[in-house]
Amino acid sequence: MDAPVSGLCDPGFEEVRQEFVDNFATRGEVGAGVCVLIDGRTVVDLVGGWTDEARREPWSPGSLVNFYSVGKAPLALLALQLLAEHSIDLDRPVASLWPEFASGGKGEATIRQALCHRAGVPAIRESLTDEDLWTWSRMADAVAATEAWWPPGTRHAYHTNTYGHLIGEMVRRLSGESCGARLRALAGPLEADVWFGVPAEEQRRCVDIQWAGSDNTAVEWGALAGDDYMTMRSYFNPPGYSSVGVVNTPAWRSADVPSTNGHGTARGVASIYAALLEPDRLLPADLLAEAVSPQSIGYCPVLGEEVTFGLGFTPTTSRRPFGPNPGSFGHFGTGGAVGFADPQSGVAFGYVMNQVIPRWQSTRNRALIAAVFASL
Repeated sequence: MDAPVSGLCDPGFEEVRQEFVDNFATRGEVGAGVCVLIDGRTVVDLVGGWTDEARREPWSPGSLVNFYSVGKAPLALLALQLLAEHSIDLDRPVASLWPEFASGGKGEATIRQALCHRAGVPAIRESLTDEDLWTWSRMADAVAATEAWWPPGTRHAYHTNTYGHLIGEMVRRLSGESCGARLRALAGPLEADVWFGVPAEEQRRCVDIQWAGSDNTAVEWGALAGDDYMTMRSYFNPPGYSSVGVVNTPAWRSADVPSTNGHGTARGVASIYAALLEPDRLLPADLLAEAVSPQSIGYCPVLGEEVTFGLGFTPTTSRRPFGPNPGSFGHFGTGGAVGFADPQSGVAFGYVMNQVIPRWQSTRNRALIAAVFASL
Protein backbone atom coordinates (compact mmCIF):
# COMPACT_ATOMS: atom_id res chain seq x y z
CA MET A 1 0.00 0.00 0.00
CA ASP A 2 1.37 3.43 -0.95
CA ALA A 3 1.76 5.81 1.97
CA PRO A 4 -0.61 8.79 1.86
CA VAL A 5 1.16 12.13 1.49
CA SER A 6 -0.54 15.51 1.77
CA GLY A 7 0.19 19.15 2.35
CA LEU A 8 1.87 22.12 0.74
CA CYS A 9 4.74 22.02 -1.72
CA ASP A 10 5.49 25.16 -3.73
CA PRO A 11 6.53 24.95 -7.39
CA GLY A 12 10.27 24.44 -7.58
CA PHE A 13 10.36 22.24 -4.50
CA GLU A 14 8.95 19.10 -6.12
CA GLU A 15 12.25 17.31 -5.44
CA VAL A 16 11.64 17.63 -1.71
CA ARG A 17 8.21 16.07 -2.09
CA GLN A 18 9.66 13.27 -4.22
CA GLU A 19 12.34 12.45 -1.65
CA PHE A 20 9.68 12.51 1.07
CA VAL A 21 7.61 10.01 -0.93
CA ASP A 22 10.72 7.92 -1.60
CA ASN A 23 11.42 7.76 2.13
CA PHE A 24 8.24 5.71 2.49
CA ALA A 25 8.71 3.70 -0.70
CA THR A 26 12.37 2.73 -0.36
CA ARG A 27 13.83 3.90 2.98
CA GLY A 28 11.51 2.32 5.52
CA GLU A 29 9.70 5.43 6.73
CA VAL A 30 6.39 4.73 8.52
CA GLY A 31 5.06 8.19 9.39
CA ALA A 32 6.66 11.63 9.21
CA GLY A 33 6.38 15.34 8.62
CA VAL A 34 8.74 17.82 6.94
CA CYS A 35 8.49 21.60 6.85
CA VAL A 36 10.65 24.22 5.14
CA LEU A 37 10.34 27.99 5.53
CA ILE A 38 12.43 30.46 3.56
CA ASP A 39 12.66 33.98 4.98
CA GLY A 40 9.58 33.12 7.00
CA ARG A 41 7.51 31.93 4.04
CA THR A 42 6.35 28.31 4.01
CA VAL A 43 7.44 26.51 0.84
CA VAL A 44 7.07 22.89 2.03
CA ASP A 45 4.74 21.54 4.72
CA LEU A 46 4.11 17.86 4.14
CA VAL A 47 2.89 14.96 6.25
CA GLY A 48 2.72 11.36 5.22
CA GLY A 49 2.47 7.75 6.16
CA TRP A 50 0.93 6.27 9.25
CA THR A 51 0.71 6.88 12.96
CA ASP A 52 0.64 3.16 13.74
CA GLU A 53 2.69 0.12 12.76
CA ALA A 54 -0.41 -1.58 11.35
CA ARG A 55 -0.72 1.34 8.90
CA ARG A 56 -4.37 2.09 9.58
CA GLU A 57 -4.29 5.70 10.82
CA PRO A 58 -2.84 8.34 8.44
CA TRP A 59 -0.48 10.95 9.81
CA SER A 60 -2.18 14.35 10.07
CA PRO A 61 -0.86 17.92 10.30
CA GLY A 62 -1.70 17.86 14.02
CA SER A 63 0.06 14.59 14.84
CA LEU A 64 2.56 15.07 17.69
CA VAL A 65 5.63 12.86 17.98
CA ASN A 66 8.56 12.58 20.38
CA PHE A 67 11.52 14.34 18.72
CA TYR A 68 14.16 13.47 21.33
CA SER A 69 17.26 15.71 21.40
CA VAL A 70 15.83 18.17 18.89
CA GLY A 71 14.39 19.64 22.11
CA LYS A 72 17.82 20.54 23.52
CA ALA A 73 18.02 23.63 21.31
CA PRO A 74 14.68 25.20 22.35
CA LEU A 75 15.50 24.28 25.96
CA ALA A 76 18.79 26.17 25.72
CA LEU A 77 16.91 29.02 24.04
CA LEU A 78 14.64 29.31 27.09
CA ALA A 79 17.69 29.56 29.35
CA LEU A 80 19.47 32.06 27.11
CA GLN A 81 16.39 34.29 26.99
CA LEU A 82 16.31 34.42 30.78
CA LEU A 83 20.04 35.09 31.02
CA ALA A 84 19.61 38.03 28.66
CA GLU A 85 16.55 39.28 30.53
CA HIS A 86 18.40 39.24 33.87
CA SER A 87 21.78 40.40 32.43
CA ILE A 88 23.50 37.27 33.73
CA ASP A 89 26.95 36.51 32.38
CA LEU A 90 27.52 33.09 30.83
CA ASP A 91 30.66 32.64 32.91
CA ARG A 92 28.93 32.90 36.26
CA PRO A 93 28.80 29.66 38.26
CA VAL A 94 25.67 27.57 37.95
CA ALA A 95 25.66 27.55 41.76
CA SER A 96 25.02 31.30 41.80
CA LEU A 97 21.53 30.42 40.54
CA TRP A 98 21.27 26.97 42.11
CA PRO A 99 23.35 26.78 45.31
CA GLU A 100 22.82 23.04 45.81
CA PHE A 101 24.65 22.38 42.54
CA ALA A 102 27.96 23.38 44.14
CA SER A 103 28.31 19.99 45.86
CA GLY A 104 30.53 17.23 44.52
CA GLY A 105 33.24 19.48 43.10
CA LYS A 106 30.89 21.48 40.87
CA GLY A 107 31.06 24.84 42.64
CA GLU A 108 33.04 26.49 39.85
CA ALA A 109 31.08 24.95 36.95
CA THR A 110 29.82 27.83 34.83
CA ILE A 111 26.58 28.38 32.98
CA ARG A 112 28.54 28.33 29.72
CA GLN A 113 30.05 24.96 30.63
CA ALA A 114 26.60 23.59 31.46
CA LEU A 115 25.21 24.74 28.12
CA CYS A 116 28.06 23.15 26.12
CA HIS A 117 28.26 19.80 27.93
CA ARG A 118 31.38 20.56 30.00
CA ALA A 119 29.80 20.77 33.49
CA GLY A 120 30.73 17.22 34.50
CA VAL A 121 27.30 15.66 35.12
CA PRO A 122 26.35 13.62 32.03
CA ALA A 123 25.03 10.91 34.35
CA ILE A 124 23.54 10.63 37.83
CA ARG A 125 25.52 8.50 40.29
CA GLU A 126 22.64 7.65 42.66
CA SER A 127 20.51 4.76 41.37
CA LEU A 128 17.03 5.99 40.51
CA THR A 129 13.73 4.47 39.42
CA ASP A 130 11.23 5.50 36.77
CA GLU A 131 8.98 6.75 39.55
CA ASP A 132 11.73 9.28 40.30
CA LEU A 133 11.71 10.30 36.65
CA TRP A 134 8.17 11.70 36.91
CA THR A 135 9.13 14.08 39.75
CA TRP A 136 11.08 17.16 38.69
CA SER A 137 12.47 18.01 42.13
CA ARG A 138 13.71 14.47 42.67
CA MET A 139 15.62 14.49 39.38
CA ALA A 140 17.04 17.99 39.81
CA ASP A 141 18.18 17.18 43.35
CA ALA A 142 19.90 14.02 42.10
CA VAL A 143 21.78 15.98 39.43
CA ALA A 144 22.84 18.57 42.01
CA ALA A 145 24.06 15.87 44.42
CA THR A 146 26.11 14.00 41.81
CA GLU A 147 29.85 14.22 42.23
CA ALA A 148 31.38 15.59 39.05
CA TRP A 149 32.67 12.89 36.70
CA TRP A 150 35.59 15.21 35.85
CA PRO A 151 36.70 18.67 36.95
CA PRO A 152 34.16 20.93 35.23
CA GLY A 153 35.56 22.72 32.22
CA THR A 154 38.39 20.26 31.55
CA ARG A 155 36.59 18.09 28.99
CA HIS A 156 33.16 17.49 27.50
CA ALA A 157 30.74 14.58 27.26
CA TYR A 158 27.24 14.78 25.85
CA HIS A 159 24.72 15.23 28.67
CA THR A 160 22.26 13.00 26.85
CA ASN A 161 19.46 13.15 29.39
CA THR A 162 20.73 15.12 32.38
CA TYR A 163 20.93 18.20 30.15
CA GLY A 164 17.19 18.64 30.57
CA HIS A 165 17.29 18.77 34.35
CA LEU A 166 20.57 20.72 34.46
CA ILE A 167 19.49 23.51 32.11
CA GLY A 168 15.85 23.17 33.06
CA GLU A 169 16.50 23.76 36.74
CA MET A 170 18.29 26.99 35.88
CA VAL A 171 15.22 27.98 33.87
CA ARG A 172 13.03 27.19 36.87
CA ARG A 173 15.26 29.09 39.31
CA LEU A 174 15.27 32.19 37.12
CA SER A 175 11.61 32.18 36.12
CA GLY A 176 9.73 30.24 38.79
CA GLU A 177 8.12 28.24 35.98
CA SER A 178 8.55 24.80 34.48
CA CYS A 179 10.28 24.30 31.14
CA GLY A 180 6.94 23.19 29.72
CA ALA A 181 5.24 26.43 30.74
CA ARG A 182 8.11 28.54 29.41
CA LEU A 183 8.09 26.68 26.09
CA ARG A 184 4.36 27.27 25.64
CA ALA A 185 4.88 30.99 26.29
CA LEU A 186 7.58 31.02 23.62
CA ALA A 187 5.75 28.83 21.12
CA GLY A 188 2.30 30.40 21.39
CA PRO A 189 3.02 33.64 19.53
CA LEU A 190 4.89 31.64 16.88
CA GLU A 191 1.99 29.19 16.50
CA ALA A 192 4.61 26.49 17.01
CA ASP A 193 3.08 23.16 18.01
CA VAL A 194 5.88 21.96 20.33
CA TRP A 195 5.68 20.76 23.93
CA PHE A 196 7.70 19.72 26.96
CA GLY A 197 5.05 17.72 28.78
CA VAL A 198 1.99 17.16 26.60
CA PRO A 199 -1.23 17.95 28.50
CA ALA A 200 -3.68 15.08 28.89
CA GLU A 201 -6.20 16.75 26.59
CA GLU A 202 -3.61 16.94 23.78
CA GLN A 203 -2.27 13.40 24.09
CA ARG A 204 -4.90 12.03 21.74
CA ARG A 205 -2.75 13.62 19.01
CA CYS A 206 0.41 11.78 20.07
CA VAL A 207 1.85 9.20 17.70
CA ASP A 208 3.46 6.02 18.99
CA ILE A 209 7.21 5.73 18.54
CA GLN A 210 8.14 2.46 16.86
CA TRP A 211 11.53 1.52 18.25
CA ALA A 212 12.51 -1.19 20.66
CA GLY A 213 15.62 0.77 21.62
CA SER A 214 18.41 -0.57 23.77
CA ASP A 215 17.47 -2.60 26.82
CA ASN A 216 19.17 -1.67 30.06
CA THR A 217 18.35 -5.09 31.55
CA ALA A 218 21.19 -6.51 29.45
CA VAL A 219 23.77 -4.20 31.03
CA GLU A 220 26.27 -5.92 33.31
CA TRP A 221 26.93 -2.96 35.52
CA GLY A 222 29.68 -4.64 37.49
CA ALA A 223 31.69 -5.23 34.33
CA LEU A 224 31.78 -1.53 33.45
CA ALA A 225 34.22 1.13 34.57
CA GLY A 226 35.35 4.63 33.71
CA ASP A 227 33.73 6.33 30.74
CA ASP A 228 31.87 3.15 29.78
CA TYR A 229 30.15 3.05 33.16
CA MET A 230 29.42 6.79 33.00
CA THR A 231 27.94 6.46 29.52
CA MET A 232 25.62 3.62 30.43
CA ARG A 233 24.47 5.50 33.53
CA SER A 234 23.74 8.49 31.31
CA TYR A 235 21.37 6.43 29.18
CA PHE A 236 19.77 4.11 31.74
CA ASN A 237 19.63 5.76 35.16
CA PRO A 238 16.68 6.00 35.72
CA PRO A 239 15.95 2.98 33.50
CA GLY A 240 13.55 4.97 31.31
CA TYR A 241 15.65 8.15 31.08
CA SER A 242 16.22 7.58 27.34
CA SER A 243 12.53 6.60 26.92
CA VAL A 244 13.16 2.85 26.85
CA GLY A 245 10.10 0.99 28.11
CA VAL A 246 8.08 4.14 28.77
CA VAL A 247 8.10 6.13 25.52
CA ASN A 248 4.46 5.69 24.50
CA THR A 249 2.94 5.99 27.97
CA PRO A 250 0.87 8.91 29.29
CA ALA A 251 3.38 9.31 32.13
CA TRP A 252 6.28 9.87 29.70
CA ARG A 253 4.32 12.18 27.43
CA SER A 254 3.13 14.39 30.28
CA ALA A 255 6.45 14.55 32.17
CA ASP A 256 8.94 17.40 31.94
CA VAL A 257 12.06 15.64 30.58
CA PRO A 258 13.08 18.39 28.17
CA SER A 259 16.35 16.89 26.98
CA THR A 260 14.55 13.86 25.63
CA ASN A 261 10.74 13.91 25.58
CA GLY A 262 9.88 17.02 23.60
CA HIS A 263 6.91 16.44 21.29
CA GLY A 264 5.79 18.40 18.29
CA THR A 265 5.25 18.73 14.58
CA ALA A 266 7.77 19.44 11.84
CA ARG A 267 6.11 22.81 11.30
CA GLY A 268 6.42 23.59 15.00
CA VAL A 269 10.16 22.88 14.97
CA ALA A 270 10.75 24.85 11.77
CA SER A 271 8.76 27.82 13.10
CA ILE A 272 11.12 28.27 16.04
CA TYR A 273 14.14 28.27 13.75
CA ALA A 274 12.44 30.70 11.38
CA ALA A 275 11.93 33.10 14.28
CA LEU A 276 15.60 32.75 15.26
CA LEU A 277 16.52 34.02 11.79
CA GLU A 278 14.67 37.28 12.48
CA PRO A 279 17.19 39.66 14.07
CA ASP A 280 16.68 40.11 17.81
CA ARG A 281 13.23 38.50 17.80
CA LEU A 282 13.94 35.63 20.20
CA LEU A 283 17.46 36.49 21.34
CA PRO A 284 19.80 39.47 21.10
CA ALA A 285 21.83 38.99 17.93
CA ASP A 286 25.19 38.91 19.72
CA LEU A 287 24.01 36.26 22.18
CA LEU A 288 22.57 34.10 19.40
CA ALA A 289 25.85 34.40 17.48
CA GLU A 290 27.72 33.15 20.53
CA ALA A 291 25.24 30.36 21.17
CA VAL A 292 25.58 28.92 17.66
CA SER A 293 29.37 29.21 17.46
CA PRO A 294 31.76 26.41 18.54
CA GLN A 295 32.21 26.41 22.32
CA SER A 296 33.70 22.96 22.87
CA ILE A 297 35.42 20.72 20.32
CA GLY A 298 36.85 17.26 20.85
CA TYR A 299 36.21 13.59 21.40
CA CYS A 300 33.00 12.74 23.24
CA PRO A 301 32.98 9.40 25.07
CA VAL A 302 29.18 9.25 25.15
CA LEU A 303 28.77 9.75 21.40
CA GLY A 304 32.00 7.95 20.55
CA GLU A 305 33.28 10.54 18.08
CA GLU A 306 34.68 14.04 17.64
CA VAL A 307 31.90 16.56 18.32
CA THR A 308 31.46 20.33 18.26
CA PHE A 309 29.04 21.83 20.76
CA GLY A 310 27.63 25.35 20.88
CA LEU A 311 25.44 26.62 23.70
CA GLY A 312 22.61 24.13 23.28
CA PHE A 313 22.78 24.47 19.50
CA THR A 314 25.11 22.44 17.31
CA PRO A 315 27.05 24.40 14.68
CA THR A 316 27.16 22.73 11.28
CA THR A 317 30.18 20.46 10.75
CA SER A 318 31.25 18.04 8.04
CA ARG A 319 30.22 15.16 10.29
CA ARG A 320 26.88 16.70 11.31
CA PRO A 321 25.94 19.08 8.49
CA PHE A 322 22.86 21.25 8.28
CA GLY A 323 23.08 21.76 4.53
CA PRO A 324 26.07 23.01 2.54
CA ASN A 325 26.50 26.50 3.99
CA PRO A 326 28.72 27.59 6.88
CA GLY A 327 26.93 29.29 9.74
CA SER A 328 23.91 27.02 9.88
CA PHE A 329 22.92 25.64 13.28
CA GLY A 330 20.41 23.29 14.86
CA HIS A 331 20.12 19.94 16.59
CA PHE A 332 19.52 16.34 15.61
CA GLY A 333 17.52 13.86 17.68
CA THR A 334 17.68 10.12 18.14
CA GLY A 335 16.41 8.34 15.07
CA GLY A 336 16.85 11.24 12.67
CA ALA A 337 14.50 14.05 13.72
CA VAL A 338 16.14 17.42 13.12
CA GLY A 339 15.59 21.14 13.23
CA PHE A 340 17.96 23.79 11.91
CA ALA A 341 18.35 27.27 10.46
CA ASP A 342 20.66 28.49 7.72
CA PRO A 343 21.16 32.27 7.85
CA GLN A 344 22.81 32.38 4.43
CA SER A 345 19.83 30.94 2.55
CA GLY A 346 17.10 31.94 5.01
CA VAL A 347 16.07 28.29 5.34
CA ALA A 348 14.37 27.01 8.50
CA PHE A 349 13.82 23.24 8.50
CA GLY A 350 11.95 20.71 10.62
CA TYR A 351 11.62 16.96 10.21
CA VAL A 352 9.99 14.51 12.64
CA MET A 353 9.09 10.83 12.33
CA ASN A 354 7.89 7.84 14.35
CA GLN A 355 10.01 4.95 13.02
CA VAL A 356 13.21 5.50 14.99
CA ILE A 357 16.40 4.09 13.55
CA PRO A 358 19.81 4.10 15.24
CA ARG A 359 21.69 7.33 15.83
CA TRP A 360 20.84 10.79 14.60
CA GLN A 361 21.54 10.99 10.89
CA SER A 362 19.86 8.82 8.28
CA THR A 363 19.36 8.42 4.55
CA ARG A 364 15.92 9.95 5.12
CA ASN A 365 16.93 13.28 6.61
CA ARG A 366 20.00 13.54 4.37
CA ALA A 367 17.84 13.08 1.27
CA LEU A 368 15.35 15.75 2.39
CA ILE A 369 18.01 18.30 3.33
CA ALA A 370 19.89 17.76 0.07
CA ALA A 371 16.67 18.22 -1.91
CA VAL A 372 15.88 21.50 -0.14
CA PHE A 373 19.20 23.07 -1.10
CA ALA A 374 19.08 21.62 -4.62
CA SER A 375 15.74 23.44 -5.02
CA LEU A 376 16.98 26.89 -4.07
